[in-house]
Amino acid sequence: MRDIGIDLGTANILVFVKGKGIIIREPSVVAVDRSTGHIMAAGGEAKDMIGRTPSNIVAIRPIKDGVIADYDYTQHMLKYFIFKAVKGKKLFTKTRVVICVPSGVTPVEERAVREAALSAGANEAYLIEEPMAAAIGAGLPVHEPVGNMIVDIGGGTTEVAVISLGGIVTLASIRCAGDEMDSSIISHIRRTYNLHIGDRTAEAIKMELGNAMLDEEYRSKSMEIRGRDTITGLPNTITVTAKEINRALEDQVKNIIDAIKTCLEKTPPELSADIIDRGIIFAGGGSLLHNLPQLVAQETGIPAHLAEDPLSAVANGTGKVLENLDAAKKFLVPSRRWK
Repeated sequence: MRDIGIDLGTANILVFVKGKGIIIREPSVVAVDRSTGHIMAAGGEAKDMIGRTPSNIVAIRPIKDGVIADYDYTQHMLKYFIFKAVKGKKLFTKTRVVICVPSGVTPVEERAVREAALSAGANEAYLIEEPMAAAIGAGLPVHEPVGNMIVDIGGGTTEVAVISLGGIVTLASIRCAGDEMDSSIISHIRRTYNLHIGDRTAEAIKMELGNAMLDEEYRSKSMEIRGRDTITGLPNTITVTAKEINRALEDQVKNIIDAIKTCLEKTPPELSADIIDRGIIFAGGGSLLHNLPQLVAQETGIPAHLAEDPLSAVANGTGKVLENLDAAKKFLVPSRRWK
């Protein structure tokens, strides 16, 4: 038997194999020949092609806002990663796959994910909502009658959930996360400097200068970036500061904080008291934005902390579910939603 957990993210795919841990971390990208429709590469190899390919080759993200935007390419990508996880060997007779999906997906979208996994070679495919997987991976006692708040900020969605007794009590899901932050940086650079930059450069700026709240360390930070001048069409180099990136990300950060407040407002008083005691836990790559938990704590009056391994929390959650799948089925998306 081979058990595989997949964090099917907008930006990255993480694959957890039972007994081995996380063995794959690659971008959710496929490179496609436009003239033939042939898929030339997937994962890291495909991402390296972004912005550097001939006109007939395009790099595509088949997962948009956490859900399947292109079924065929997603199926190919899943097949690629599942076979890579088993090192090209023939899948065992019974291969079980647990895949994370955003809480806001429709039954149709859920069916597409499940069928893509089965078409890719899995014998059984189960789905788990991302905030539940993130909470389990972060080590929260989700099965106990206490309130646990998790904020999972991925590439396409931010999921805020209060979990108690193995279920999601209140939820706020917004399609505002890492990709939107990158877009805001691209827009700011274009508007301020008449410079066009790509997604890779925007992501590098976010990782180096991105912050939710300026502090002494970041007030003096800056970096040199290169792009194409939108007026002359020629390459140009400018210097940007952490202060202006802070302003560029203000709207995205506010949207995330508003989602957290909305979720808190809908939370029963008894569970609210637990959250005040236990704090808000952040997971996902977007939660690594500098000083984001500190700003949330300041805005809500509730302690906020990063999970021990924010980038791996969702994938590790699928791994913990796979350890005892029969007992953990109460955490999974009910099968009746497929009917």
